[in-house]
Amino acid sequence: MVEQVAVNHFVGGSSPSSGAFLIAHLQTFKLYISLIIVIMASCSTNSTPPDVKKIPKEIKTHDHVRTDNYYWMRLTDEQKSAKKYDSQTQDVINYIDDETEYLNKSLKHTKPLQKALYDEMVGRIKKDDQSVPYLENGYYYYVRYEDKKEYPIYCRKYKNLNNDEQIILDVNVLAEGYDYFAIGGMSISPDNKLLAYGVDTLSRRFYKVHFKNLISGENLEHTISNTTGGVAWANDNETVFYTLKNKVTLLGEKIYKHKLSTHSDQDQLVYHEKDETYYNGVYRSKSGQYIIIYNSSTLVSDYHILDANEPDGKFINFSPRGEKHEYDIQHYEDYFYIISNKNSPNNRLMRTKVNQTELSNWEEVIPHRDEVHLLGLEIFKNYLVLSERKDGLRAIRIKNMSSGDDSYIDFEEKTYSAYISTNEEYNTNILRYGYSSMLTPSSVYDYNMETKEKTLLKQTEVIGKGYDKDLYDAETVYATSRDGEKIPIYLVFRKDMRINEPQPLLLYSYGSYGSTSDPYFSSTRLSLLDRGFIYALTNVRGSQIFGRKSYEDGKLLKKKNTFYDFIDAGKYLVNERYTSSDQLFCSGGSAGGLLISAVINMKPDLWKGAISAVPFVDVVTTMLDPSIPLTSNEWDEWGDPREKEYYDYMLSYSPYDQIEDKTYPNILVTSGFFDSQVQYWEPLKYVAKLRDHWQGDNKLYIHMNMDAGHGGKSGRFRIYKEVALEYAFLLDLAGKKS
Repeated sequence: MVEQVAVNHFVGGSSPSSGAFLIAHLQTFKLYISLIIVIMASCSTNSTPPDVKKIPKEIKTHDHVRTDNYYWMRLTDEQKSAKKYDSQTQDVINYIDDETEYLNKSLKHTKPLQKALYDEMVGRIKKDDQSVPYLENGYYYYVRYEDKKEYPIYCRKYKNLNNDEQIILDVNVLAEGYDYFAIGGMSISPDNKLLAYGVDTLSRRFYKVHFKNLISGENLEHTISNTTGGVAWANDNETVFYTLKNKVTLLGEKIYKHKLSTHSDQDQLVYHEKDETYYNGVYRSKSGQYIIIYNSSTLVSDYHILDANEPDGKFINFSPRGEKHEYDIQHYEDYFYIISNKNSPNNRLMRTKVNQTELSNWEEVIPHRDEVHLLGLEIFKNYLVLSERKDGLRAIRIKNMSSGDDSYIDFEEKTYSAYISTNEEYNTNILRYGYSSMLTPSSVYDYNMETKEKTLLKQTEVIGKGYDKDLYDAETVYATSRDGEKIPIYLVFRKDMRINEPQPLLLYSYGSYGSTSDPYFSSTRLSLLDRGFIYALTNVRGSQIFGRKSYEDGKLLKKKNTFYDFIDAGKYLVNERYTSSDQLFCSGGSAGGLLISAVINMKPDLWKGAISAVPFVDVVTTMLDPSIPLTSNEWDEWGDPREKEYYDYMLSYSPYDQIEDKTYPNILVTSGFFDSQVQYWEPLKYVAKLRDHWQGDNKLYIHMNMDAGHGGKSGRFRIYKEVALEYAFLLDLAGKKS
């Protein structure tokens, strides 16, 4: 077609009849063709951003009216799953397809880089790997992976690791034919003969529970649908308790009892939580003596307990539900040990006898401390093991209940991440814990609590080109917020690429729900470091980096402190010449995606680019609608906008509502069509509205994963396709082409 157009141009209106004319102009003709091909190629990779229709919807709250042009993008689960789409669904799908085409065409030139990144990331993963076995009820349990297989194989060996392996579940076999496949809530009966496990094939976190006879290898015929995945076994090996989810709110709200000899439609309701601000579930105590129902809101904990030897008995309330009282319980012999924040913002350790569980009977074991946040507890026959946070870092504290000896494990590095791992046995002096740092790959240790000797059992191996720890360095710096608070920033980089001039830097944070991100190792991150990036991790208010106060100062009517801290951390890194505003990038996911989308509204010129992953961005509209999954549980975190004070405050930072005509940084938004935590329409609407107000030449993209939910694709390798896309987006903006 191109050649014919060119020939017509040169000869169609010409009078010379000899071939000499064409020969004389052959060189010009070839140049012309080349020019047209270049122009067409250019047009194919620089497509115009997609547009989408507007259907204005007025939302009136507290005499204030907002107009949402893209509210129509909200679909029900039934619409998304229908075999034949209705017109509304088709319009949404068409828009997603247009955005996907625009993304692919615009970033087509990065495809070789994406492939190189993916190959690097996957190339560092040991393909035939295995976890460290742990002992439980006479069996050693472990997980192994085989080369070229996406999913784990769950195994066990009886009493001795030299005995024959029994495969209890090969997820690769189960996942055949599914685009998405996840196992949840595996649990084995007390007599070791039966396995219960949940299966999710849509990524909405609705699990169907299956039962497998581990002696015969056969699955039982009946299943239980719409659960949270896990079950709690009673000691009769016949009765299980499980949590049924509400199909609209996605909350686990009802606890049922199921007998393996009966069909699930005969299951008995044993508990129904009618307060939609609570998460609910059921589990078996580590001691095996109790079935425990938990009810947990942002501010309140509640428990109901049942003797596991009497599955047909009645659950009793552990202690009457109070106000603003969060606590955890663990059973040990004649006592329940309790981590409680009652009059103790950073928690204290208490205990009470098993037949006197009301709050008035609790006695203090370890008092509240202003400078130490008590996080968790593991109980052994002769030891109490406490997980604590002091000066922003986790510590593991060990108390000998016989001798009274009290000590901490020495982790040697200045900054690190350490946590209590799987410890299923009571009568042992060995503690299993996990460890990592910005420089040290994930490691598993056994610690002898008597001799205080530690043994490295496994450190994650970085294969391929390998990992030379000496090539990298890490440091911790502290920014100061605009109101004087300390903001820790953990940095890691290649020594030989660290220059005295600003260089590309990616700053990450989360900043909500009290979740704190400890400095940890990532082999994936090496693909950035090896190309000259600095990686920075910060904990802003909304986390619990310096105890409960850090959390309280970053929620509800103080939520903007989260955003201000992140901006101030970015400014610090620019002012200290680690980076510059034309080389500074930011990223976060879910509530961290809200953080990223808020800060680029507030300070767009600070950032070169941003990745907002599965972002919670339409804060006010979502929090006004309890029918949207999980909304009612969030009011204590963000506020209830049905109250005007909260409405006005949330509106002042809600990323979707605060979009304006301005020059935003380059942005990549990611989402999952079946996301159960942040519904897909929030990021989709967000991008559509941003396009209406976009100024300047920076780029805006959205990647919608049509086969996944909040956590991305299932499988251990496929997820890196998306990570490679994100890294290629950053590296391309930083001028790194390979």
